[in-house]
Amino acid sequence: MKTLLLLRHAKSSWKDSSLPDFERPLNDRGRKAAELLGKLIAKQNISIDLVISSPAVRARQTIDLVLRAARRSPELRFDQRVYEASPSCLLEITSQIEDDRQCVLLVGHNPGMEELLALLVGVEQHMPTASLAKVSLSTKKWDKILTEKGVLESFVKAKDLGAGEVGRR
Repeated sequence: MKTLLLLRHAKSSWKDSSLPDFERPLNDRGRKAAELLGKLIAKQNISIDLVISSPAVRARQTIDLVLRAARRSPELRFDQRVYEASPSCLLEITSQIEDDRQCVLLVGHNPGMEELLALLVGVEQHMPTASLAKVSLSTKKWDKILTEKGVLESFVKAKDLGAGEVGRR
């Protein structure tokens, strides 16, 4: 049995329009949302063996805040392929995970994250920024995760944890 956590990066800032998409940082609401998700991971006592993240600034900042708030320090890999990845590319990345890793957190962007979730569990689920899906997979090998449909164990949006009120007046 494997667990794949899918995390869409938190809300980014559009304040500096000269920045390329890859360089956009989190805004205040995004930073608070990432912290809330980290606290949720800690509260639920989720043990993460490995994090694979997009190297985009907003994804890096998201995972840094999540792990700090969760008080977790798993191995962290930044993979350029995750940035703007299709579901097939994300599947390729997950198929290369070492089989001794039981719980992996994948941090990325839409539409790839939503489409991967639908592929894994057979149900479409909108993933707004700072949303976290926990998928149980009935396999012992990461390269076999599509042999059976996964089970969406939980789905949470940081705004449902109170992050939606941050920065709004």
